[in-house]
Amino acid sequence: MIAMNNSSKHNSTLEIPVIRVNQPIGEFFIASIDAKELADISFADVREMRREVERYLGIQRPLKESRVKEIRSYILETNDATFPTSIIIAIDEKCAEYDEKKGILCLHPYSSYDEEDDETDIPYSKIAKILDGQHRIAGFFNVSGENRTFSYDKEFKINVSIFVGIALPEQAKIFATVNLAQTKVNKSLVYDLEDLARKRNPYKTCHHIAVALDANKDSPFFERIKRLGVATPGRDYEPITQATFVEALVKFISDNPSRDRNNILDGKRLKDVDINKYPFNSLFKDGKDGDLKIYKILYNYFKAVSNKWPSAWDAKQRKGNLLPKSNAFKALMKFLKVDVYPELVGDNFGDVPTIDDFLGKFKDVHLTDEDFTTKNFVPGSGGQSVFYKVLNGQIDVAELFAD
Repeated sequence: MIAMNNSSKHNSTLEIPVIRVNQPIGEFFIASIDAKELADISFADVREMRREVERYLGIQRPLKESRVKEIRSYILETNDATFPTSIIIAIDEKCAEYDEKKGILCLHPYSSYDEEDDETDIPYSKIAKILDGQHRIAGFFNVSGENRTFSYDKEFKINVSIFVGIALPEQAKIFATVNLAQTKVNKSLVYDLEDLARKRNPYKTCHHIAVALDANKDSPFFERIKRLGVATPGRDYEPITQATFVEALVKFISDNPSRDRNNILDGKRLKDVDINKYPFNSLFKDGKDGDLKIYKILYNYFKAVSNKWPSAWDAKQRKGNLLPKSNAFKALMKFLKVDVYPELVGDNFGDVPTIDDFLGKFKDVHLTDEDFTTKNFVPGSGGQSVFYKVLNGQIDVAELFAD
């Protein structure tokens, strides 16, 4: 299942029969969605006209109203109108659940109900991020002043390719591949993308570390990280996604990863940041040797976690077990960033604490393997917040389990 989440406050859902496709980039879904349904989940993205992926690439392709009018005229005035090529959309893993047996992808909004959760709500109208096909979707809308309303009363099914849980750099890669192949794009973008493939940046470093930890047989994350939000063929247990891993780790490195990426491409000096807030920043600036140290720190830290709670960490089939899941991972990463690593290294940011060093930071956390249940830690960001407070001593275990 993809990112099951109980924190949605909106009752609207969209169930789509899908087919999983496996290509070198990974797995994604193809489906047929009614134009109105697709518009409902992507309307806000169409209206904004400039997408996050374009900001990431440093380009702007505003919606061309002349092109939209041409498409709208084609849709309304042609009896045999067709869009045979697929529209490509990206879905946040928090908004998707996949029923493999039925072949159904269920899409729903996401609402964080915990005041300390730093994740952004995703309303129904922003479930889908459009990577390619913006003008075709906009063609189904009627524009009146600043308002854009859907106005097409016939059935029109649209082919879609759906990527779930795909991180921003990979979205940019797909966007660039499609647009470089099909349209003329400024040559500077071509060179920029070539540099993007060659040069380091915070997101790329975090992805490489995730892949390395997933591939190492001795790693606590061996074959546990799910790429692109869907299961890797041949695996039956991948409790966190690569996107979740990267989004948590990049917060150790940079206050603005996209800015740092652009500065690296331009050959500029990286901005100094507060090392206490971004404890791996100096390691990232050290280059590949620093990346290796970041890898070792995470390896040792989560080895300590798996040694502290071995059966909970490895309990693949135990229903309701929080520890291997994304919410526990986020809490553990926050504990590492705020409470553990700075205290262990003092002013020597860049040092690599040992497994035993990290185990010492868990000695006062009196949770047992059997305590990681949905009764003690509710699903979603609420359980994540409670687990973090138990880790740092804000909540006593006895208080947590009191009736």
